Order: sequence, then C-alpha cells, then structure tokens
Amino acid sequence: MFEKLITVFKIPELRRKIVLTATLLAVYRMGFWVPLPIVDQQALADKMENLASGGGIGQALQIVQLFSASNIGMSTIFGLGIMPYISASIIFQLMGSVYPPLEKLQKEGESGRKKINEYTRYATVVLCLIQSYFWVKTISGWGTIIPEYNGFFGHMVATITMTAGTIFLMWIGEQIDEYGIGNGISLLIMAGILARMPDAAIQLLRPAMENGIALGSDSGIEKLLVLAVLFVVVVGSVVFMTQGQRKIPTQSAKHVRGRRVYGGQRQFLPLRVNQAGVMPIIFASSLLMIPMIGFGQLAKWFDSVIWSDLAAAFSGTGRGFLYNLSYVGLIYFFCYFWTAITFNPKDMANNLKDYGSFIPGYRPGKRTAEYLERVMVRITYVGAAFLAVVAVIPTVIASVMGIDFMVASFFGGTGLLIVVSVALDLVQKIDSHLVMRNYSGLLDSDDSRAAS
Repeated sequence: MFEKLITVFKIPELRRKIVLTATLLAVYRMGFWVPLPIVDQQALADKMENLASGGGIGQALQIVQLFSASNIGMSTIFGLGIMPYISASIIFQLMGSVYPPLEKLQKEGESGRKKINEYTRYATVVLCLIQSYFWVKTISGWGTIIPEYNGFFGHMVATITMTAGTIFLMWIGEQIDEYGIGNGISLLIMAGILARMPDAAIQLLRPAMENGIALGSDSGIEKLLVLAVLFVVVVGSVVFMTQGQRKIPTQSAKHVRGRRVYGGQRQFLPLRVNQAGVMPIIFASSLLMIPMIGFGQLAKWFDSVIWSDLAAAFSGTGRGFLYNLSYVGLIYFFCYFWTAITFNPKDMANNLKDYGSFIPGYRPGKRTAEYLERVMVRITYVGAAFLAVVAVIPTVIASVMGIDFMVASFFGGTGLLIVVSVALDLVQKIDSHLVMRNYSGLLDSDDSRAAS
C-alpha cells in the first residue's frame, strides 16, 4: 500500500492535481477562521453555547454546520459555508422534473448542463444575500454586534462579506473540479466534517486522561474498546452498502455483416442499492428542525406540560422514540421521493432500446421500464432501511454509552455517509489515473493485477 502511495506522487499530472486540491482546501480552512470584523466574537460564542445547551435553535445550527462545511456560530467570512450552493442545486434538480424548459436543458448534454450551472450560480448569490442578511439581523437582536457598527451600513458590509465568502468557496469547488481531483463541493464538505474530529476525540478521551481507564468507570478501557470496534464495524458496513449494486443482466442484439456476427454480448446494468445517497437524511434532518424549534418556542410562550414534553421529545438532547420514529418515516419517504426524481426507468429503457440491448425475458420499451421500476422500488426499501439504521445509530450510542451527541454523530448519520462516499469517489478517480498508466489501483491486490 505504501508503494502505491509513492507511485501516485511519481506521476507528474496526478501529483499536480493532488497538490492543487490540498492547497485550495488549506485556503478554505484558513478562511474558516477569519471572523467578521463587526461582531463581538466572545459574546456570540457565549450566546451560541447557551443556545446549544438549551436545544432548539442551537441544536439546529449544529446540524446545519455539520453538513454545510460552515461555522456560522463564529460568523466568519465563510460562515454560510457551501449550503446556499447546495440548496440552489437541489432546487434546480427538483424543478428539472416538473418544469419542462429545465427538463429540456437537462437533456441537451454538456451545453444544457453549463446553462443550468449558470442559473445555479445566480440563485446561489440571491440565497446568500437573503440568508446572510437575516443572520446578521438575528445576531444584532442578540446584542453581539459592536455598537459602533450596529447600523444599516455595518449590516450590509457583513452581508456582502459573507456572500462573497460563499461565492469564493463555490469558485474553489469549481477549480478543484476543473484542475484538481475529486468533486470540489463534496471535498469542501468532507474537510469541514473531518476538521471536527480532533475536538470530538479530545472530548471523548479527556475523561480517560483525567480519571484513568479503570474497568467499570465512565471512562473505562472496555468502553473505549467497544466504541473503537463499533466505529470500524459501522464504517465497514457503510462502505459495503454504499458500493452495493443490483446487477440487471442485459443482452445486446446480434448484427450480421457479411460473414461476421457482431454483438450478442451479455452485460450488466448496475442499479445502486443506495440510489438516493445522503439526501434523504439531509432532508429529514432539516424538516425535523421545524418541530424542534417550533415546540421549543411554544413551550416558552405557553406554560403547558404538553408543549414542554413535545419540545423535550424533539430536542437535540431528548431524541426519544417519537423523534426517531419521525426520523425513520421521513427517511423512507425521501428515499422514494429522491429516487423517483433522479431515476427514470422510462428513459433508461429507451436508451437500452436505442443501443440495441434488452433485458432477457422482457420486451424493450414499456415492459422493460416496468421491470426496472419494480426492481428499483424493492432495492430502495433496503437502501432506506440502511439509511435509517445509520441515522439512528448516533442517538443509540449517545444514550446507551453516555457520550455527547456530537461525538456520537461520527459513528453514523449524515457526516459519516458524506465522508465515506466522498473518500470512495476520490479513491476511484485516483485509480482511474493509475490504471490509465498501467499501474495497479489503490484498492487492487497485486495478485489480481498480475492475473489480469
């Protein structure tokens, strides 16, 4: 494995791509800590700590920060992260299935994709201006802006600064796509998630360093070993399910030209088990912020046991049966919803027909589309179950093992899925460069390479 890593850096083009990608990610991490000049950072940090301990908005902000590569609680120039761009991309992807002009653009190939990306950038600027302005007004209401700058001019400067920061992150992602290696936006999100791991590890190991690792204690060695083994098992399971495919056998039609027969080869059409990816968990987490915040506010306004119990059930510290049941139900719903948008069996059946291929036992066209849809419905059920288990694991670990939820979130949920998916995609793209130059891939064994 070490020799393969050395081989990666022996290829000049691949080395330049990796160095450029690492440099741009380092620039992102440096800007992550550059604060807005008009904000009293200490007062804002104290306010965010109080909100986080009380649940509600604070817990919602922590969830947003986890999958947006942001640190809005510090109000830095990259405070919004890349979330506005992700939101704009999701909006246009959803509109592409219901708005005919966008659907037509999606089918125009590279030119249509460039046009949609242009519209996405414009929408990102609009979303950035709206989100940053409302965030500045919110922290102004908290009294965390320096009084000399707590006016319209100061607010607009902060709004434009945060908008420019997100646009710069979008540009970094596009530069990585064009000249680096891997998906730029995904790498930014992964870098933001991995940057939280040292703090989570320190928080987990601090009791062991202060009180020792005696058996039976809160920081006992058996607890740390169970967590370590559990982390390896969960990561391995996520990799297995992320790579899982249902292979549909296809047969290409035979063509006779002169005395030779062409085609007739048997191939496979791979359908991913987790076709929806991480999007169902993101949608479900975002939607559950509404009752989390709403019931918390109602409990403050009305002195009622009902609202207090509901607020506790949906709060970040509670996460009881009602929260997890709603979480699982929303994950199943959004799995089928997102798969229905991104997977079109009719188009796939038409493409097979156009290329002279068919699925044995099914006529090309409508029968093939019905079969593909039936298969996708079945494997989506399995993929949704997998996502539901991964999403609930942090809650179970936090309650059973007695550790902080933000530490337990690295054992499952959105963050782990994003990191594993992006890491696998990065390895595959590096492997494509190695195989193209007759080197073995990072994950290939030397024996299999020699046999091939």
